[in-house]
This record gives sequence, C-alpha cells and structure tokens, in this order.
Amino acid sequence: MFTGIDEVDWASLGHAYGPADDVPALLHGLASDDPAERERALDGMYGTVHHQGDVYDSTLACIPFLLELVARPDVQDRGCVVELLASIGGIDLSGDDELQELDPEDEEFEDAANYAMAAAAVAAGADVFLALVGDEDREVRLAVPGALASLHGDPVRVLDLLRERLTVEQDTEVRLALVEAVGRIALRYESLREETAAWLSWLSGAAQDPALRLAALAQLARCAPGRLPRDVVPTVTGLLAELRRPGRAPGGGPGGGSGTGGGAGPGGSNAPSTLWDSANSWTGPGMREAQAPANPVHSVPPVEPAESRPAAPTLVGPVREAREEQRAGCGAAWADDLLRTLHGALDDRVDDRIALITAQLRSPDSAQRTDAVWMCGSLVRTWRGAYEGVVRLVGAQLRDPEPRLRAAAASWLEGLFSLAAPAADDLAARVAADPAPWAPEWVGGRPGTASALLALTRAGDARAVPALARALEQPEPDGRLLYAIPCLAEAGGPLVPLLRRRLGALPLDDELGEQAGPLLLALAKLRAVEALPEVLRVLRGAPAFRREWVLESALRAVAAFGPAAREAAADVRVLLDDASAGTVTAAARALWAVEGDAGAVLPRLRALLRAPDAHGRRSAAWAVGAFGGSAGAAAPELRACLTAPDVWLRVDAGTALCRVSGDPGEALPVLLAAWRENRHTRVEIAECLAELGPVGRLAPEAAPLLRGELARTRRHNVSAGVTGDHDVHEDERLLSLCRRALGVPAE
Repeated sequence: MFTGIDEVDWASLGHAYGPADDVPALLHGLASDDPAERERALDGMYGTVHHQGDVYDSTLACIPFLLELVARPDVQDRGCVVELLASIGGIDLSGDDELQELDPEDEEFEDAANYAMAAAAVAAGADVFLALVGDEDREVRLAVPGALASLHGDPVRVLDLLRERLTVEQDTEVRLALVEAVGRIALRYESLREETAAWLSWLSGAAQDPALRLAALAQLARCAPGRLPRDVVPTVTGLLAELRRPGRAPGGGPGGGSGTGGGAGPGGSNAPSTLWDSANSWTGPGMREAQAPANPVHSVPPVEPAESRPAAPTLVGPVREAREEQRAGCGAAWADDLLRTLHGALDDRVDDRIALITAQLRSPDSAQRTDAVWMCGSLVRTWRGAYEGVVRLVGAQLRDPEPRLRAAAASWLEGLFSLAAPAADDLAARVAADPAPWAPEWVGGRPGTASALLALTRAGDARAVPALARALEQPEPDGRLLYAIPCLAEAGGPLVPLLRRRLGALPLDDELGEQAGPLLLALAKLRAVEALPEVLRVLRGAPAFRREWVLESALRAVAAFGPAAREAAADVRVLLDDASAGTVTAAARALWAVEGDAGAVLPRLRALLRAPDAHGRRSAAWAVGAFGGSAGAAAPELRACLTAPDVWLRVDAGTALCRVSGDPGEALPVLLAAWRENRHTRVEIAECLAELGPVGRLAPEAAPLLRGELARTRRHNVSAGVTGDHDVHEDERLLSLCRRALGVPAE
C-alpha cells in the first residue's frame, strides 16, 4: 500500500500550518487497525491538508493515496475517505466568471488552480467508485453515490449504475442516497434532466416503499419542481403517516422487509416484489436498452450498529457526536433529511411549505415536530407569509415533555418579536411554570438560552414583567433579556426601580460600556426621567475605555427624558466640544431635547456636516433631522450631502432634509435611487415617508416602490449565509411602514 509515498518530497509541500512532512503519517493513520488512530488521522486531514475546504499542493499529492485507500476492502472507515475525496474534488469553478479574470500572479489564481487540479485528479480516478456501489461496508455504499454523481465524468454510465443498484440495494438510507445522487446528476446535467425527472416522477408514484416515494418527490422538487403533483402536501403527509404506522420496521417495508417496492406481492402473498414489477412489464421513462434485470429484493435483518467511535480529542468527533445527539430517538432521521430537501426545493411556494410544516407539527412523533420547528426558521426568515397558525402550533410544543422540542420551539419564537403573539399564552404558561425562566435551559449537556422569557418579552407581553423583575435581581442577567425590555413599552414601567438600582450599582470601570448599555436603552425607551441621577452618574464618570459608547448611550437617555432632564444641561453642553463627532451629535440632540433651542447647537452640527468625515456627517444629519423645522438653516449643508459617494450618507441627509423642510421634493429622487441601490436602506426611507403622511399627496413617485415592496414575498434583508435574530422583526417593520406611508390600514 502507498507505493511511492516516500518518493514525494512532503517537506517541500505545504498545508494550512506549514510544511506537509506530517502528511504520510496521517495517510498511514487512515489505514490503521486502531479506530482511535483512524479518527485522529481523519481529523488531521480535515484540519491541515483540507483545512476549511482549502486545497494545497500537499492535498493534490494525497489524492492518489486516498483513491488507493478506498479501493482496499481491508481498510476500515473507507466511507469517511470517500467523503473526504468528494469534498476535495467537488468544487466546481466552471461558472465563476471572476476567476477567469484573475492575474496568474495573484494568490487567488493559485488557489483556483489547485481546486481545478484537485477536481481533475479525483475525477480521473473516479472509476474506483464504480466498483464500490455494492461494497459490503454500508458506510461506503452510503458515501459512494454522491461521490459518483459529483465527480465521475460519464453521467450516463453513472445514472444507469445507480438505478440498477436501486433494484438490489436492501438498506433504506443507502437507497435514499442512490435517489439523491440521481437528483444531483439531473441538476448538474441539463441534457439528462428531462429524462431523469420523468424517472423520478414515476418512482414517486410507483414505488411501494414510502421512503423511496418521499425521496423521489424531494429530488423531483430540486430538479423539476414543475413536475410535482398538485397534491404534493397531502401526498407527503400521507407518506409520513405510512412511515409511522405501527408494525413498520425502520429498515423499510413491513416486518423488516426493505425492498425497493416493499409490501406484499400479487394476491396478497408475501412474495418479494421489485422496483420494476415483471407482472406489469414496466419499461418507463429513462430506462435504456441495457436495462438491468429485475432482481428480487429480500427482507434483511436489522442492521447491526456501526463500530463505536473512539472518544478521541478530535474536531471531527464532536461534530459527529452532536449530529447523533440531535438525532437521538429518531427512528428514521433520514425522513427529516428528505423533508429538509423538499422544503428547500419548494422555495417560494410558501403556502405549500406552510401546509407541510403544519402537518409535521401535528405529527405524533416529537422528533419530526422538532425538525419541523427548525425548518420554520429558514422559511419565516426568508419568506413573508401568513404564519399565525404555524406560530400557534409551535407555541403548543412548549407543553411537550421532550426538552429538545421545547428548546427548539422557544428558540425559534424568540426571533419573531410581535409575530410571536399567537404563541403568547403558551410562552406565558411556560415562563410561569419555570422556577428560573431567566436561566439557560440545558439540553443534551449544552446550555441553551432563556428563550421563552425572551420571546415573551420581545412580543411586548406584560406577563413577562414578573420574571424579568426576578432576572434583574440575579448577579448576571442575560444581556439579551435586558435589551428586549424596550419592547414592553409602557408595560415595562414596573421594572424602572430595578433598572435604576442596577445601573446605580455598576462600577465606573472598563466593564461599564458592556453592562450599562442595555440598562440605559431600557430607561430611555421607558422615558424614566426619575432615573436621571443614575444616568448623570454614568455620564460624568464614563471611563476612557469605550467612553464614546457610554456617553452616547447616556446622552440618548437624556434626550428621551426631554425638558424634565434640565438638570443635565450643563453636563451635556460641555460635550459639544468633544473630539468625537458621535458624542458631539448625541450631545446636541440631548441639549435640544432638554432646552428646545436649536440655535444653540446648530452651528456645531452644520460644521460637522461640512467636515470630510462621512461618519461624522451622518451623525450630524441624524441629529439635525430630529430638530425638524427648527433646523431649516442647515438645509444647504444637507443638500450638499445628497451627492456624496456614500449611499448611507445620502440617505441620512435626504431623510433629514425631508424632516427639516417638511417636503420630500428635493431629496426624493436621491432616496428612491438609494432604495433601489441598497435594500438595507429601505426601513429608514420608509420611516421618513411614513412620517410625512400618505405619499400620494407629497411623494406620488414613491408609491410604486412601496407597493412593489408590499407585493414581494421574499424578505428585503435576506442574505446568503448571514442571519440575525432581528431580521424578521426589521422586515415586518418595513412592511408596516410601507402601509403607513401608503395610507393602507394595518393588517
């Protein structure tokens, strides 16, 4: 084994952490008889030669030896090596136009070249996978179909092989991997898509095994959603019910039979059936003349558990353990995987996805309901829709005895803010039943969050107040709970004494910014002027560390208190000469709110609007806009900002000019252009337009954009791979502002 490995100058090659002279030991470790050593070697491969998916020259040098490993039946854990090879060689750069323009001297060009060479090298050796589709090792059979679909250069041959194997494969999850690989080929090769979609469509109705039918529907949704049956939701829910029915073995057909067709043969006997029933002589779409014989599939005994993984200190191990823990108690976790695929493929068919999730949330299987809750996340975060029924059903899961389900439900609800209102009764009941609802709930040995209390608070429900009061008495309350208190509005009034006490007890040290921020925000939103002594203490004693942040938070509280905070005027006036533009503008805003004299602070703000610093100009525009018509003298400086390169400065200046002049005429073209240029500016622009009144009177040109936004089903702030727990709340706020600006009644 590993012929020629010593002839490679590994020390001259590199990986993520330097010279690759340790790679031969890793390769030998993958072939070890010791499972702990294999685990460490695999971890080392992912951590060095394929670190975070990167490909180095040492990665390229490993490929022949990895291919040799997977071809050796005496090597254990070859399925992991197949997955490693698929990851190394599976990066497709063909559609990346930016890479075509890279300079050969550029470091990114070398990276792209390595990816391309890795893909070519693995593809050149991919014939080794052809012989492994029937390997005795189940893990190999699970990994190989995906590798073939992604890496082999002859998709027609692979397609025939995968469908042929489907007629004899006995393991449920392997059969599903075969169907998934067929779907992947359909996605990769447009020339084969129609034929393959027809086969998947047939399989979704002809297979007797509900797992296979579900798998076929999932792949059909990915590659040819137009072929999905109109009744896809009742079809899927019926299949799920069949999978759950008593007496059905987890391996596939009734009584443990796992044939592709499954079920009884002709006349009600238990004769084994096949995918292509010879009685019907089916030769449906996608089958070539070289069709495989219809081999019978026999029932098999339950699969023996795989060899236990060692408790080795690796990165790969904990990931696997977390996945296994998440699936603990799931009799058919693959069904959840298929449903995730189906949900993703249904994409913007929101009503269908809501109906499917609703059915899942009504399942008697708590594991399926848990998975449904997690699938709610991507659906609601991405698409607008009528989710009241879904929210109510998720709230009902808070009554379930299963801690993972409760934690999942509460965690999802916490990101909904006012949309969580249909679940408020269940949230309140959960909070009331918990002796310490502010404390993290431990699930599976890991801390969660105080999600039920957080969700109830963000929903603005007064029933959160007693628990929040007790949370404020704890040594270190959850900061997210404190930041959520403003959502309670007037209902949060009883918390003011506790907030004051906590703020007044904080040491004026380097931790002040972190600890005082949420308390000052809450007091400002509650307009708790009685907290002025505590706010002034912070304002006067702000430490050098994060001083600007502390001062701005305290000044915003003073501004919120208004004329009743006149005692703070002298302290605030001193800060008008601060070196920080942010502090100056916050001080100007506070002083105007307290004294009502725009003339006293406007010269300083106008000077900042003329300064070269874009951040300072934005801060000044924000402050000037708050003065409304009292700041008319600053209109020339605001107009000058409308042509700035920074889109956010243009928006801040434009909205301020609208507020100062009471007329959007001058700024409107700039604001509408920014709306189209950067979707994240829309909330600020819509807020300004809503303040001015129905746009039909002052800004009719804005109406089409506002109506267009309301007609969109995709949330405005969806970004690939980037999420925040305020995303849904911000998008719902945008919709509300658009309706106000158009004079449309709130929903």
